[in-house]
Amino acid sequence: MTNARRLRHFVQKPSETPRYRLGFDRSRSKLVREKFRTTRKSKTVDIFSPPGDVVDVLHRGLRLWLLRCGCSSVVPSWRAVYAGSAVLLLLLAALAVLRLPKESAPAPTISYARAISSVVTLTRTDRVFRTRAVMTLFLFASFGVLWSGLVLPLSGEPWHFSTAEIGLFGIAGLFGALGAARAGRWADHGPGQRVTAISLLLLIVSWAFTGQATNSLALLAVGVIVLDFAVQAAHVSSQNQIVRADPASSSRIIGSYMVYYSVGSALGAITTTMPYTTAGWAAVSLLGAGYATAALLVRGIDRIIPSRESKEQRQRR
Repeated sequence: MTNARRLRHFVQKPSETPRYRLGFDRSRSKLVREKFRTTRKSKTVDIFSPPGDVVDVLHRGLRLWLLRCGCSSVVPSWRAVYAGSAVLLLLLAALAVLRLPKESAPAPTISYARAISSVVTLTRTDRVFRTRAVMTLFLFASFGVLWSGLVLPLSGEPWHFSTAEIGLFGIAGLFGALGAARAGRWADHGPGQRVTAISLLLLIVSWAFTGQATNSLALLAVGVIVLDFAVQAAHVSSQNQIVRADPASSSRIIGSYMVYYSVGSALGAITTTMPYTTAGWAAVSLLGAGYATAALLVRGIDRIIPSRESKEQRQRR
């Protein structure tokens, strides 16, 4: 029998310890090691996220986290940020244990090792999963370019904003995520293809606005809202599509899907600084739009290349 609140508590609690240690580590090597452990543990929680309109809560939390990071400059030390995060996670874990309802489920029919290797199996055998996963990789690479690189133009000429002021742009992102709350319902009641196509086109267009970060804060805010709406809508739609054929295995499927999410986010963050150093924010904007275009091309290629799948399977994509 599976108790969801205890399972979430078990998964979430290990991430609190390394986060607490981050507040006291003095060694750079220890800081990097504990940060890696924190990220690895926290990503595990994603496998319990249900598809559909509930998933947008995760992105609202991410927007609030970006806001918190920006405003963290007003606290005495960066160590206080991690110590405060540890306290908040402890409170959240306690709330989960006390408030989440009990639920039962049959014993798992596959081994843990097989569940972990599902990302390879699904990528090789499931065309719907493979297409949506690769799209998501480029989708969140574009997302990562913006949110990891936005500090660069805003802290330089002509704005010279502080980190607290830059963090306030997380509010604009939150509005975009809130606007996409219905994306899951759209996908539930109609073909996810249309939602995905419109979202990817909006993502490409959003970079025309965010590319004006050095000229207009209003246009930048519009771009951030549109980008977050597009990413959220495509993300929720993709999760809806990949679990539709096998809802009972949604945790395993979404857990595998989130691997591509993480790789894409990291790719966007890693590839941002070099274009900015060589050609400024315009080059970064082209990079973000390029990743978005790559996601759209993956969708287009999947629609053009014939497959042996049934008509029902093709409609899922």
